[in-house]
Formats: sequence, structure tokens, C-alpha cells
Amino acid sequence: IFCFVLSVAMASGTALVYDEEMTTHKLLWSDPVCDIEVPERLSSSYERLKYYGIVERCVPVPAREGSEEEILLVHSPEHLEVAKSTQTMNEEELKRVSGNYDAFFFHPNTYRCARLAVGATLELLDAVMSGKVCNGMALVRPPGHHSQRNAANGFCLFNNVAIAAEYAKVKYHLQRILIVDWDVHHGQGTQYIFAEDPSVLYFSWHRYEHQEFWPSLKESDYDAVGLGKGKGFNINLPWNKVGMGNSDYLAAFFHVLLPMAFEFDPELVLVSSGYDSGIGDPEGQMNATPEVFAHLTHFLMQLANGKLCVILEGGYHLKSLSESVCMTVKTLLGDPVPHIT
Repeated sequence: IFCFVLSVAMASGTALVYDEEMTTHKLLWSDPVCDIEVPERLSSSYERLKYYGIVERCVPVPAREGSEEEILLVHSPEHLEVAKSTQTMNEEELKRVSGNYDAFFFHPNTYRCARLAVGATLELLDAVMSGKVCNGMALVRPPGHHSQRNAANGFCLFNNVAIAAEYAKVKYHLQRILIVDWDVHHGQGTQYIFAEDPSVLYFSWHRYEHQEFWPSLKESDYDAVGLGKGKGFNINLPWNKVGMGNSDYLAAFFHVLLPMAFEFDPELVLVSSGYDSGIGDPEGQMNATPEVFAHLTHFLMQLANGKLCVILEGGYHLKSLSESVCMTVKTLLGDPVPHIT
């Protein structure tokens, strides 16, 4: 017992997972819906972390390709085969296959990048669960939370966070996993995957505007609470207007998420960390400043003995995105949270 306690007590440090190859996934034709999902989302975030001297303070964890077996934890064999088949397609073929999905584009490297995004997420999870580090962040793209069992959707091919939750259940026998989705869009893919699963508590706040805002689904409203055994384990907080600020986000955490999260008592916390909910973002049109993400991160660190994995989702204003990423990682490292207006 003493050895076990010692090993748990010694877990310290913050992992950072990044692989430049994930910047090779890009849009090859003109599409006004998809043109905001640019490689610079990743590279500018990493450059900013370097600029502030944050990278050298983190434990570097190399990414790897997620295996087919890991992807199949949540996706269908058909979906995997379609993704695989795009590697050898020309631009015309890629465009045609992309057209089968809502707001998605394929590049010959997309499949490889999506597998790296899955593998990076799982490497982070392994580092945290094995006690190599306390917590960490994976900078990945394509993102994941919109992708469904059998479909790419909303810039997402494989659902990185959902795969991580299933992987944690299989490999580490976890029974209570909290997924916090602070992206400005509803992660309907994640909701669908865990709708009937009481071992995963899913919380999403999102711009909704009475179903006018994408993905414009009835099941993104507050009354979608899960199905069957999973009833009560899905929490949607739909924003019906734009311009939400720091106080709104903190109120949502204090009054809605945290009371339920502490009652649920998770063994692991995964964050679908989209920064399109931050100030300046053309998608979100919200007013929350980068500092608020330090506070949100700090609160989540009080759960699951600090076992916290933050995985990048959206974020389309490069300065707002990169500053918010830095605030998140600095907080994971234990820096004091900044004053907030």
C-alpha cells in the first residue's frame, strides 16, 4: 500500500501533446462554411505557448496514430473505411465525398491527421492515468465532438474525446467519467454516443438561439437529458442570445455544472476544449475573455484528484484562441489564476 500511495503522490507535471503533422489537413477548394478551419489554429497556439515559455515547462508527450481498434470503440467499420479510402483520392473525388457530410472537408492527409488526433488524445490520457503527469493538454485537429458513430460532421472526423472515454473505461475500468464541452457549438456527436450511458456525465453549453444556430437540433435544448439508463447524465445549457461574458460562464459553472459534477464524483475529467466560446470569435460572438478559461480549468482541477485531460476542439479567432490555450495550460501547471473582470 505504501508504494502505491507514494506513486500516486508523486504524479506531478503537465503534459503537452502536439504534432506539427496535424497542420497538413487543409481545405483544397473554396468553401465559405469550412474556410475558418485552418492549420494556423494549431501552429499559432503552439507558437504562443513557446513565446510565453510554457512549452519548456510542460512534459512533452509524443503523439501516435490511433489504431483502427481504438477508433472502432465508438465509430462504425463503414465510417472508418470511408475515411481510409480518401487517402488516395484526387481533389474532385475528395470534394464529392466531403459533400456527403454537413460542414466537413477531406484532404489526402485528413485520415492520417485524424488518427494522430485520436492517438494524441489517448497518449495524454495514458500519461495522466499512469501517474506520469497530473494533467495535460492535447493540441489536435481535426477536432472531434460533432462526429457521430457513422458520420463526419462540423469539421470533425473521429470523436477524439468520446474515444478517450471509451478507452478509459476499457483499459482502466473507470465507472464515472465527466466530459465538459465548453466549445460554443453543441457536441451532438458526443451526446448521441453516450445518450444511454450512465458512466459518462456529459455537459455542454452552446450557442442555440432557439434552434436557429448550427447544428440547429431540437436535442441540443435543455430538455435533452439522456435516454434509458443514461437519463439525467446529459446536461445541455443552451444560450439563446450572443454576447455572454465571464460572469455568465462562471454562473453556469457554479450553479449548473459544479454541483452535479461534485455529486457525480468523476474518476477522470475530459474537456472538449473549444475556444470559439471566447471573445472575438466569429462563430460564437461571445464576450468571455481568455482569463475565464483559467478559472474554468482551475475549478475542474478540484475533481477526480486532479486527473484532467484538455483536448482542443474549435476556436477560429487566432489571437483569442492562442491566448486562451495559454491561460488553460498555465493553470494546469499550477500558476495562480489571473484576476477576472
